[in-house]
Amino acid sequence: MSGLVTGDAVVLGLEPARLPSRALALLVDLVVVGAAYVLLMIGLAFATASLDEAAVTALSIAAFLLVLVGAPIAVETLTHGRSLGKLVCGLRVVRDDGGPIRFRHALVRGAMGAVEILMTFGVIACVASLVSERGRRLGDVFAGTLVVRERLPAAARTAFVPPPPPWLAGRFSGLDLSAVPEGLWLEVRQYLTRERELDPVVGRRLAERLADEMVARTGAPAPPGVPAGVYLAGVVAERRARDARRAFAPGGEPAGAGVTGARGATGVPGGPEDGPGREGDGRQGVTPVPVSPPVPKPAPVADPAGDGAGEGPAGRATGFAPPA
Repeated sequence: MSGLVTGDAVVLGLEPARLPSRALALLVDLVVVGAAYVLLMIGLAFATASLDEAAVTALSIAAFLLVLVGAPIAVETLTHGRSLGKLVCGLRVVRDDGGPIRFRHALVRGAMGAVEILMTFGVIACVASLVSERGRRLGDVFAGTLVVRERLPAAARTAFVPPPPPWLAGRFSGLDLSAVPEGLWLEVRQYLTRERELDPVVGRRLAERLADEMVARTGAPAPPGVPAGVYLAGVVAERRARDARRAFAPGGEPAGAGVTGARGATGVPGGPEDGPGREGDGRQGVTPVPVSPPVPKPAPVADPAGDGAGEGPAGRATGFAPPA
């Protein structure tokens, strides 16, 4: 069992995938990609019958790179480490610290996979996976990734990273986390999951050491009065939120962001907060929304009998009065 967490920084103890399960997942992927490659080559054979040999060779190489190398890279990037074979076998590619992979990780894995899997029929990948303690092939070593098992028994999914207190929400949104190494993230997450198991003195010293390293990497001091453990939990939560925005919101901002700033505090151009003679927040090009005048209600129908019988739900429209 490896001391890792998922990309959401929630679950601890993901188990690295071993050679049999990885080989089965790779076999499923190769069958699907190989079938697509054969169909593409058959189509190219008919389409390039009138071309010379050099053009046919160039198209064949392009098809090889596009289908057998480019397709796995695109699939792992878009699915964040889960190809069809890994989905069937319950596997996933993650970073060394357990976070979701990005394009550069998938690119290195795909480029190395073309050498150690396709060109050597998987011999180099099998040897590297058997030698590695965590079952990693060369592509994983160079990319800084690891293939782990996602489907685990319920007993293996009991450790959680405690969330930060609510009053810390948004306090670390301006931190620059690009210089924080993956090894430090892993140490912080493992500390947070085992904080209650540690001796209070030892845990406090470890939290202070990790907080000092985090401050040195981010270049911003911790908020005054915030304990080191709480500070680390807030920073991890901020990175988790940023990973979620990258994964599910390509723009990096939730929908509707910036509407308040463009329309004033009430969201309506020319509101009372904008002051007289201003539109929105004073910027040019903001047109006030026209407001339709209120429609006057129709006058009530006079009651000829004078006894009010023409009023009410039954007599308002017709003015009918029942006989006395």
